Amino acid sequence: MTEAVQESATRRAYRLLERMIVTLELSPGSVTTEGALIERIGLGRTPVREAIQRLAWEGLLEVRARAGLAVAPLHASDWMKVIDARRGVEAVLARAAARHATRETAQRFHDAALSMRKAVISGNVFAFLQADKTLDEVMAETSDNPFAARVAAPLQTHSRRFWYRYQADSGLAAAADRHMALIKAVLDGDGDAAAAESDRLMALLRAHAEEATR
Repeated sequence: MTEAVQESATRRAYRLLERMIVTLELSPGSVTTEGALIERIGLGRTPVREAIQRLAWEGLLEVRARAGLAVAPLHASDWMKVIDARRGVEAVLARAAARHATRETAQRFHDAALSMRKAVISGNVFAFLQADKTLDEVMAETSDNPFAARVAAPLQTHSRRFWYRYQADSGLAAAADRHMALIKAVLDGDGDAAAAESDRLMALLRAHAEEATR
């Protein structure tokens, strides 16, 4: 297997397992095994093992010697901690993306926005989560700041997991509106406005997190 093919298989394994954790298909606090995950997603041992290592580093799985893999538990109070950690780095990414946006990345932002709008109209939570992840990836790439992007990515995944658990039934439209405002500021090239819209999005998510703990 070539290095490029292996990287693609690892990326696919990571995406599949990440989605299963975010959407609680792998239940919080449950225990599984590497072999069970290989069978479940139908990919080879090496890409699955590498995906597990990344998910463990991100705090979504815990590798227990001779006792399998534990899926991270969900405690509502931790959602606020995740949002507080995201707030600063998201503003950094948004401000930088506004500075570096190109015609090519603008189209990718528009595509993500369109997917998000369609998900809201259809009430498709899974499609919304995918659009949200795509938008995060475009923002990270456009920012040209891989250091901030590496900090943000696992926090974004944790945040999506909490949102799916506590807010997915009622929060699509409001979350989409805040994302649209952020995209507009980035594509307008207004770094200050982009950072401010990022902060408003984080404030919305924190309000949801506060509700979840009541």
